Amino acid sequence: MVALANAQLLDKVAVIVEDNVIMESELQQRIAIVASNIQRQGGELPDPGEIRHRVMEQMIVESLQLQMGERAGVRISDSALNQALENIARQNGLTLEQFRDALVAEGTSYVAMRENVRQEMILKRVQQGNVNNRVQITEQEVENFLQSEEGRLLTAANYKVGHFMIVADDSMSEERRQLAGELAAALAVELRNGRSFEDLLERREYQGFASQGGDLGWRKKEELPSIFTELVPELDVGDVADPVQAGSGWHIVKLMDQRGGETRMVNQTRARHILLKPSEILTDEQAEAKLEKMRADVLAGDADFGELATEHSEDIGSAREGGDLGWTNPGQMVPEFERMMADTGIDEISPPFRSEFGWHIILVDERRSKDVSDQIVKNRASQYIYQRKFDEELEAWLQKIRDEAYVDIK
Repeated sequence: MVALANAQLLDKVAVIVEDNVIMESELQQRIAIVASNIQRQGGELPDPGEIRHRVMEQMIVESLQLQMGERAGVRISDSALNQALENIARQNGLTLEQFRDALVAEGTSYVAMRENVRQEMILKRVQQGNVNNRVQITEQEVENFLQSEEGRLLTAANYKVGHFMIVADDSMSEERRQLAGELAAALAVELRNGRSFEDLLERREYQGFASQGGDLGWRKKEELPSIFTELVPELDVGDVADPVQAGSGWHIVKLMDQRGGETRMVNQTRARHILLKPSEILTDEQAEAKLEKMRADVLAGDADFGELATEHSEDIGSAREGGDLGWTNPGQMVPEFERMMADTGIDEISPPFRSEFGWHIILVDERRSKDVSDQIVKNRASQYIYQRKFDEELEAWLQKIRDEAYVDIK
């Protein structure tokens, strides 16, 4: 009886969510993490009751989604999880091993981190599976968005510009200002010949002339200094403009990078293929031999590639079109397919090869270089509209599953 009297309650159920429970220890741990993040970002902590309610609701909705994922059989493979963790490590400039060591040094469990990332990936898949089909975007919506002020701002060109100036103001003689111009021209040539912009900025004086400058960051055309608004859009990435005299000196600009607004040419290939998938009744060796026979028949003129594709190819999407894949861009196909397609000449048929989908032969019909700038702009607008609609639909769906769920807060 004494032992029972002295016993302490170590944990208790905080919430019952359908078939799952959230323990008080889990809730307190999450509250501590959220509070720490708010303080780290310089924010003001909400009232304890409010933060508890907010965190509890988040955990309830997460639990509902994880249970949905479990019922649907959503699984994250170790290889997919490792790839996600490697991406996180790379974003922090670390290898996966270094990332693991850094977590340990901070007192964070790597095992717990893996499990958190796994759960986040499951949540993402559940959300996409339930919300994607609610989001519909028409071509007219994209066109209307591109004509709007918001759309023009989103798709307008952004320039990353480096600026360097040799100071030459009105207090100097004309001869001295001319010498400054000659020095600026010489430095521009050095930049074009490979001298780095950073190296130029390290010195503050050149031949007795003061200098200044730096990285102007990302700017739209109308956000650039007025003397550069017409100059910068005419440059290609990496170009250094001729020095311009304005205000208190000679200015040199270099276009470091550009997003949007540029002409984008890609080399496209139009090809047909036949796919055979190994199975219990078709071995790898048999699939390869069967495709080799088809290839030989077409080359000998005894068969038509398109007819063979329609009859035998197991790529349902292209078989009905005689194996035609349409125009493909670099990176659109899996690496093995890309490499073989690149190595196959026009009107030639590749030898049989294997990819993750099975065995293929490819007939290359045409190649071309195409300006896809307009398509890139449309894709960017479409992605923006999609994300906005997805966020709206996701919020509505999460509220719906919360309202319909059995939740018992203790």
